[in-house]
Amino acid sequence: MPELPEVETTRRGLAPHARRRRIVELAVYEPRLRWPVARELPRKVAGRRIERVGRRAKYLVLGLDDGNSMLVHLGMSGNLRVVPADTARLKHDHFDLKLDSGKALRFNDPRRFGSLLYADGDLRRHPLLKDLAPEPLTAAFDGEYLWRTTRGRRVAIKALLMNSHLVVGVGNIYASEALFRARIRPQRQARSLSRAEAARLARAVRAVLRMAIKAGGTTLRDYRGAEGDPGYFRQRLYVYERKGRPCRRCRTPVRALTQGQRSTYYCPTCQG
Repeated sequence: MPELPEVETTRRGLAPHARRRRIVELAVYEPRLRWPVARELPRKVAGRRIERVGRRAKYLVLGLDDGNSMLVHLGMSGNLRVVPADTARLKHDHFDLKLDSGKALRFNDPRRFGSLLYADGDLRRHPLLKDLAPEPLTAAFDGEYLWRTTRGRRVAIKALLMNSHLVVGVGNIYASEALFRARIRPQRQARSLSRAEAARLARAVRAVLRMAIKAGGTTLRDYRGAEGDPGYFRQRLYVYERKGRPCRRCRTPVRALTQGQRSTYYCPTCQG
């Protein structure tokens, strides 16, 4: 599933092509996404200019010149890429946002778990966004915030990192990698972290996310960025999907376990 680095990479790739461009047409080929694409959406956005290409958690935000927005979620297998508007469609291409430049933002999603939604007015009040936690790459997310958040919580620290009401955008891959970098076992109860460990983990989360963004995200199977390129952070993963292979730091075989129906990877020595 695309996580924060993949969505941010997509945002950065889209921005130069979409910002200040007028929408000629929203052509919806398959409205049956995670939530059905509203029938009136093409009419609402036609002729509007895109003023901002932003991101909140794992949602892409296309801010329009009337103060409203479109929200795009990539789901588990989706990608939003820039193509010439007359490019032949591929299987699983579900909509084109055609721009006055002659290009289109084309959404492809084999599993159809992605979404395209319209948001009126202030995004902070939107039902999908209003309860989200701070962004991990902002000053609001630091060691002190993480330490306060973990107090009294018996849940495993990896599960806490993946709770979007506490930290946004840190999915399965980057939670495992950040915990490795911080030398903290994923099974530990969140409340057991010391202040120093919380500070170390907050730094590790930010560092891993920034490195992944710089590498264009992580492509394990489906993900492609706005220009159609895969993400190259997979070559820099220390533990994720490396069960039985030697730890890149100490050579101990990496172990795997299941937490909340998701695979978790860790080094029993480095994260002792």
